[in-house]
Formats: sequence, C-alpha cells, structure tokens
Amino acid sequence: MTDLQPDTPAPPDTPALDELHDFVRRHPRLFVLSGAGISTDSGIPGYRDENGEWKRSPPITLQEFLGSLASRQRYWARSMIGWPVVAEAQPNAAHRALARLEAAGHVPTLVTQNVDGLHQRAGSSDVIELHGSIGAVTCLDCGTRHARATIQQTLEADNPALLDVVAEPAADGDAHLEWHDLGGFRIPACPNCGGLLKPSVVFFGENVPRVTVDDATRALEAADAMLVVGSSLMVYSGYRFCVWAQKMGKPIAAINLGRTRADPLLALKVAAPCAGTLTALAARLALD
Repeated sequence: MTDLQPDTPAPPDTPALDELHDFVRRHPRLFVLSGAGISTDSGIPGYRDENGEWKRSPPITLQEFLGSLASRQRYWARSMIGWPVVAEAQPNAAHRALARLEAAGHVPTLVTQNVDGLHQRAGSSDVIELHGSIGAVTCLDCGTRHARATIQQTLEADNPALLDVVAEPAADGDAHLEWHDLGGFRIPACPNCGGLLKPSVVFFGENVPRVTVDDATRALEAADAMLVVGSSLMVYSGYRFCVWAQKMGKPIAAINLGRTRADPLLALKVAAPCAGTLTALAARLALD
C-alpha cells in the first residue's frame, strides 16, 4: 500500500529512507525548518542552485527599496508580473506530508523561510513565517495592512501597458523583467493614507522581528531534533537555528538536493526530492 500522490516524485533509495525513518522514530518531536526547495514542485522558482549559488542577481534589499523611487518602480513592476505565480500556486505533496506529520504529533511547530502560505493551505496549523507573507502589504506610514490581491488590482489598472509583457517568473513573486518604460510605472500607494507600501515580507538586509525569532527558538527548545526541508541555509536567519540546535545537543537531519551551509553540522542528509521523501516517510510512520 502506498500514499504516493500523482504529483509525487519517486522516494529516495531505501537505505536513505530507512535512516530518516529511524531518525524520526528516535526523535519523534521535530523542529522543522522549510525553505524554497519545498515549493518548487508547486511551480514557484527557487533562489539558488544545487551549489547554493544565486540563480540570478540577488533580490532587492530593504535599503534599495526605501532609498529610491526607481528601485520601488522596478520592484513593483516585477512583482506585478510575478506575484500571480505565487497567488495561483497549490500545495504539493511535500506540504501535504508535513501537514500529516503535524497531525500525527511529529511536527508540533513548523518554521518556514517561505512567504507563499502553502504550508497553511496544505493543512499545517502551527506555522511560524520567518520572513512574513507575500499575501499582504503594509503601509510604512499608517501601519494599515492590505491584501496583496487588492494591490494587484491597483497595479494592473494603473499600468495596463505591462499586462502584455511576458517575463519568466522568479522566486517569491518576482519576475525576470527588464522593461524599457519603468520611469512611467505607477507604484501603488496606501488606500488608507496615501503612504508608502511595502510587502509584508522580510527583505534582504532587514531583520526578522524579535518576537518571531523568540517563538521559533522556544519551538526548537521543545523539540527532540531538527529537520531541514528544502533549504540551502545560506541565509543566516535560517542557518542560525542549526547552530543553536547543535549547541542544545539536538541532532539535525536535512532533506535537500545540493549543498547546505550546515552540512558539517548534520547527523543525516538525504539528497532527494522533498515531496517523494516526505510522502514516503509519512506513510511509513503511519504504519508504526
């Protein structure tokens, strides 16, 4: 009997799956940290290749976004084209498997570096979003939070010439767009006060809110072990939890295709696709 879904890649080789199954049986309460690699099967591109290198130029920094109108025009133009890819994405088998592991008591809290909301849509109920949510936009002047879908309507109404432009999607609602007329692009303003809008995500160069880090740290302290899923851990905001797990004496396993920053810290690494691995793991644990 198998729990594989039609969209599920093949599971890892049996020895690797045996080791992962044994790891979870010995450490039943997992602190799970997920990254962009878990959402690629949902059609959302990742940031890095298997060597942990950027697939394109690094994303915009907070300093760039705040520093010039031209940077904001470039960001919002690319977001107008790229955001629908994230908005229309559906949870894949890896997200669903983690939700089943949560229901079975193996994942009390799931911490994700992703901003796509797919874990929640798959059924995971206790999710800490380290980097916020791409589904919302916050006014930096009055603090009002708006739905990103509403802002998309404004973007499209104000910039109809961009609707016919085709661009390759990039990670987290971005797009590979180099448009000749960015100077005329109209960025959105807060519908409440006319102030400066920023996506409700943590930009590069911006700190994760202290309360979020504290919540995730408490979850790590309460866990038996750490499991990294689909992350190269090149960004310190995620990598530091591996450092802290090691200091706490908690073993770390990872499911990831390619190199991770924490490779020297890992007790177990499964170099296989997230979806097939997690689905097979959940099925085995259900039979225990």
